[in-house]
Amino acid sequence: MNTNALYYGDNLVWLRDHQYFPDESVDLIYLDPPFNSKADYNVLFNEPGKGGKSQAQIQAFDDTWDWSSEASEIALNELAKNRPSTAEFISWLSRQGKIQESMAAYLSMMAVRLVELHRVLKPSGSLYLHCDPTASHYLKLVIDQIFGAKNFRNEIVWCYRAGGVPRKGYPSKHDTLFFYTKGRDFTFNHEYVPYTEGTLKRGLTKVKGKYFDKGLRPEGTPIQDWWSDIQKVLSPTAKEMLGYPTQKPVALLERIIKLSSNEGDIVLDPFCGCGTTIDAAQKLNRRWLGIDVTWLAIDLVEKRLKDTYGAKITSTYEVHGKPYDMASAEALANKSKKEFEIWAISLVGAHPREHDGGVDGIFGFVEQDKKTRTIIVQVKGGDVLNPGMVRDLIGTVKKEGAAIGLLITLKEPSGGMKSLAVHSEPYQSELYVKEYPSIQIRTVAELLEGKTFDLPPTQSLFKKAQLAKEKAQQSQVF
Repeated sequence: MNTNALYYGDNLVWLRDHQYFPDESVDLIYLDPPFNSKADYNVLFNEPGKGGKSQAQIQAFDDTWDWSSEASEIALNELAKNRPSTAEFISWLSRQGKIQESMAAYLSMMAVRLVELHRVLKPSGSLYLHCDPTASHYLKLVIDQIFGAKNFRNEIVWCYRAGGVPRKGYPSKHDTLFFYTKGRDFTFNHEYVPYTEGTLKRGLTKVKGKYFDKGLRPEGTPIQDWWSDIQKVLSPTAKEMLGYPTQKPVALLERIIKLSSNEGDIVLDPFCGCGTTIDAAQKLNRRWLGIDVTWLAIDLVEKRLKDTYGAKITSTYEVHGKPYDMASAEALANKSKKEFEIWAISLVGAHPREHDGGVDGIFGFVEQDKKTRTIIVQVKGGDVLNPGMVRDLIGTVKKEGAAIGLLITLKEPSGGMKSLAVHSEPYQSELYVKEYPSIQIRTVAELLEGKTFDLPPTQSLFKKAQLAKEKAQQSQVF
């Protein structure tokens, strides 16, 4: 098995590839899947010239499920062959009304993936499924059938403080983590937390049983199945915050990884998002595997690793599924226009804009006056290219008040397009005392060959992850 590694694409497709995910090869699985919340989740980032506020966003994923989709039917048919009782339950649920149809579609998606996760988990391995009250009661019924109810170990309640109080009812301030194992002989390392001041002053009392004569444990009290000492990453100014929806604190993943794995073990996150599991595993000397269906997430994980552990870490892992030549780039363009655009702009370090208004990507650079100038990016993945596209880019640069406009094309641009770009008025940089072409064109093939745009040193718009301490960095990278 190749580790460490990121996998771009549908996690079900990757998990079913026995070359990459052999039977009983993973020690610990943590998954934080969509919860069937019927909501869209967006990544926030700072646009140049907006005063450092989060002004822009791009949809990361859509958490809405449709029972009438072909994928749901295929999943249910597969379950009927291999897990008939699970298929029967989901089919029954789909007949209980429109609301339950959506839940049935969600569960069919989750069930086929849980079957594969059970297959790749070692006999001594553990699985933690992170969910909220939206679907937790349904999910437990499905996991019980796939992993076996006897292998259910704990329902962990993660409590946190957050704003917002409903007019009626209780504020929802907890998530649920279901802890399952593959069998009875599983890895578990007890973790301890400090005693409260009251307990330290009082000591053990007789009511506490047979341990009374031994006194308090020097290491503290064992962690229980409710966790209130780890807070959510809520503030946009928090050191951890990367702007990714549903981002979980590193401390939460560090606890899970310490409890249910040892150094050198393999940790898998099949919905890796912004890479909190990956970051925690790297920090704790575990090998790791992360899968995500969006290039936005894979790109963010790579940036996070580089920001945290330094550029050398890029040589310690592989990325599977990303376009590496024209054939794979064209395949992505044909499969998903949006994913192709996000991948293409990531080649130049830009970030996507959801409601683009003629702007697919955006980033910037700092000038002499210490203010940020904007660079906008347009991507054209079609076969037909014409000078009008360059004229549109020139107009968008002026409308946005940008300094430079970049055009990335899948096919070779026409001579007229190149002429318009060459004859556009250049941008004069005061800080770098240099003229830069204000309109520039590169093909995907040129970018893959290592050719670049002529730009001043640029800056990222996503908040950077903290750089790990030098000592920790050296121990993780080498």
